[in-house]
Amino acid sequence: MTDHYEDTEDQKDRVLKNSAVLAFIARFWTRRPWLLAGTVSFVMLAIAFDLATPWAAGKLVDAVTGGPSRLALAWRAWAIFVGVYFAFSLIRNLAMRFWIPLASGNMKEMTDEGFQKVQSFSADWHADTFSGATVRRLSRAMWGYDAVSDAALVFLGPAIVVLIGLCAIMAWRWPLVGAFASVVVALYIASNIFLTNRFARPLNLRSVALDSRIGGALSDSIASNPTVKSFGAEAREEARIGQVTELWRRAANRTWNRFTDIWLFHSALLVILQAGLTGLLIRLWAKGQATPGDVAFVITSFMLMTGYLRNIGDNIRMTQKGMDDTEDVARYATMAPQVIDRADARAFRADLGEIVFDRVVFRYKSAVTPLYDHFTLRIAPGERVALVGPTGAGKSTFVKLIQRLYDVDEGQILVDGQDIAHVTQGSLRRAIAVVPQDPALFHRTLSENIAYARPDATQDEVELAAKRARAHDFICKLPQGYKTLVGERGVKLSGGERQRVAIARAFLADAPILVLDEATSSLDVETERQVQAAMEELMVGRTTIVIAHRLSTIRGADRILVFEDGRIVEEGKHADLVKKPGGAYARLHAVTEGWA
Repeated sequence: MTDHYEDTEDQKDRVLKNSAVLAFIARFWTRRPWLLAGTVSFVMLAIAFDLATPWAAGKLVDAVTGGPSRLALAWRAWAIFVGVYFAFSLIRNLAMRFWIPLASGNMKEMTDEGFQKVQSFSADWHADTFSGATVRRLSRAMWGYDAVSDAALVFLGPAIVVLIGLCAIMAWRWPLVGAFASVVVALYIASNIFLTNRFARPLNLRSVALDSRIGGALSDSIASNPTVKSFGAEAREEARIGQVTELWRRAANRTWNRFTDIWLFHSALLVILQAGLTGLLIRLWAKGQATPGDVAFVITSFMLMTGYLRNIGDNIRMTQKGMDDTEDVARYATMAPQVIDRADARAFRADLGEIVFDRVVFRYKSAVTPLYDHFTLRIAPGERVALVGPTGAGKSTFVKLIQRLYDVDEGQILVDGQDIAHVTQGSLRRAIAVVPQDPALFHRTLSENIAYARPDATQDEVELAAKRARAHDFICKLPQGYKTLVGERGVKLSGGERQRVAIARAFLADAPILVLDEATSSLDVETERQVQAAMEELMVGRTTIVIAHRLSTIRGADRILVFEDGRIVEEGKHADLVKKPGGAYARLHAVTEGWA
């Protein structure tokens, strides 16, 4: 079956070694050394009392078997037995008081830093990766960290110390019993690690990948719900999601069955441990080499060991699953962003908006030949330039390169005399206001969406920008006005309303460079006329780049650049280019006029 939801992340051989994932998690533990030290100290103290439990149980049984004449001794033994367990419980609880802030702080930072890293990746990376799957990876890693940390520091570490301690005590008192316990415990732990890593992990990784794919598939369908409804395709989408969840179900069944098989093997080992320990002590008792208290000691030890061994098995499996859940974010941490600020990058100094392409060579990663091959162009400060040409000619790439969404292969791009490769990306992009053809809004209020261009803007400034974009009137008619939530990607607004909000955002940005990508394409004729007048005001004193398919919108441009295959084949004003016999612009004009 073809999997329609596989993204670039899942296509790569992306698995990190367990040691690399564990090292990534351990770096978070060491960020709060005092909390870590407090946790470990109290856990180790609790272990000491746990190890004393079998000894206290043995002393109580020996005191009781002495008869009523030793009643005072029996009560003292009883008090010690209860006190040991009470101390263990209290100290373990104190350890958690250190552990909780350590865990929650690290989980927050892992999520924050994972999100920060994902944001630093290029536009290509995001285009190749389902956003829903990425969200799933980030949120799952937080809980993967929690599982690994709980297992390694709170359960596995103490369990191993207790088991080693009990085996050592037995070996000191009865060498054969200690040797038997040590062999079974070592076999139990080693086989757990080996079988979980080699036998179960490959299937678990498949389940994790399919879990991410479910997130991507759900996000893709839910985000496109208007399209689904418009075609009456709900049943089709449900069937498609069902295909993906069915793949996950099959993989999950195989994974969980593998873990169940491992559990069955280790249950048999525990039966062997129980039979061996009790049988050896009964034999020693029969020979007069062990007291009833010694038998009680071994039985209590076995109960402790069983609990810890079961926990070890569960926690080894939980640790492996947690590391698999964290692996994606750990891998993100090893990946360098495709477009990075240099160590000496300075803030961009916005001025008049001059743009210069100086012998620029650029190719997309999947292309054999460059789109731009020693491309050179100068746009003067305040000039209004229109880019026209067929799809794939290089118009949108031109704008993306100015924003430094990609790095050029050769040459340089200068904005106000500054090589954009030597300035910080954020400061550069804040100097460029973009109104896209299909603006995507946040599921936030209209005020927040408009103010996204300048978060410190006052409400009066937000409303003034909306008025200039001819958005104020429709906003005021909404029940909650500027406090209206617009829905995911602005789904509650019409296309024309979203466009006007985006234009208001550009007004508020007050950037020296303005990019209009068919900015009025979704407006009705009446509103388009009003917005065109507002944009004429906005363009005054700013360098403006207009990407246009409707040539009627660029008649007033200072210069029109006609692109073909990454080259400028014609340039000039509308009136001159339209008269050029057989010219590329004249052909485009004839086609658009024919459709008009």
